[in-house]
Amino acid sequence: MTGESLIDLLAAELQEPAPDGAMALAAQLAQRGGHAVAAVLYYGSTLRAASLDGILDFYVLVDRVSAWPGSAWAHLANRVLPPNVGYPDLAHEGAVLRAKYAVMTPAQFQARVGERSRDTTIWARFCQPALCIWTRSTADRTAATELVAGAVTRAAWWAAHLGPVSGSAGEYWRALFTHTYAAELRVEKTGRAQDIVARHEERYARLLPLAWSRGRLGNARRDDGTLEPFITASERRRAARLWKTLARRGRQLNMLRLLKAALTFDGALDYVVWKIERHRGVRLEVKPWERRFPLLAAPGIYWRLRRLGVIRSRAP
Repeated sequence: MTGESLIDLLAAELQEPAPDGAMALAAQLAQRGGHAVAAVLYYGSTLRAASLDGILDFYVLVDRVSAWPGSAWAHLANRVLPPNVGYPDLAHEGAVLRAKYAVMTPAQFQARVGERSRDTTIWARFCQPALCIWTRSTADRTAATELVAGAVTRAAWWAAHLGPVSGSAGEYWRALFTHTYAAELRVEKTGRAQDIVARHEERYARLLPLAWSRGRLGNARRDDGTLEPFITASERRRAARLWKTLARRGRQLNMLRLLKAALTFDGALDYVVWKIERHRGVRLEVKPWERRFPLLAAPGIYWRLRRLGVIRSRAP
């Protein structure tokens, strides 16, 4: 569309209607945080599949982490290594809906999609489809849209530097998701990057040049429809070296977050087991003592997952 901006595209996308069950869960989360909740974002596999079968994923943006119910330890942990997570459920129209939510402030979100961020978690998620499913005010919706635009812009920068010298928008996004999945303790099946892009191919094609423009990354569209960002060979080499550092740090951060979740929320270990079985078909048996002492059990579980091939040690 002539004159379309990244903000225009995302503002429209974030306001698209959500299923009633997702709306009910978002309202429950907003009520739990009270007046400090600025926005609730809905994203993830159930949104992409347009199905409430599985775990619904939410981010809850709060004015300050101490406003969210929890212990002093949980609040401190969220300041040091955000976000904190939880796993609620809700009876809705004869079914039980299950969700995973993450809590952080807008400032924490923004810091993790900026140029200096060494955390891939936020922008890798929110360059994918999302809905701003609940907001406190129009100003909060505008702010949430800007945050998501920052995530998409950072993701597009990495797509340009990790993708081909020239190619289709889909090729850049597939290259990006292949790298980001490998940079986390992800349990997704091989080919997940292909599936994510294929489901919304037109969206990603519109998104990429708009995000490059917002990030002031020059680019050209060839007569055959392929794109080429203006990046020198030396810039690509520097980005490749930096990515190796980010990938190593990403796996470390995700292990730390798993350990933190084991300390701050009941049921975290059962969620991990469910996630692995659902996405990889591997049933991880958890001993009673591991549920009682999840922090002590975490290193052993990590190595069992390595032996089972669920966790890969190297990024591409």
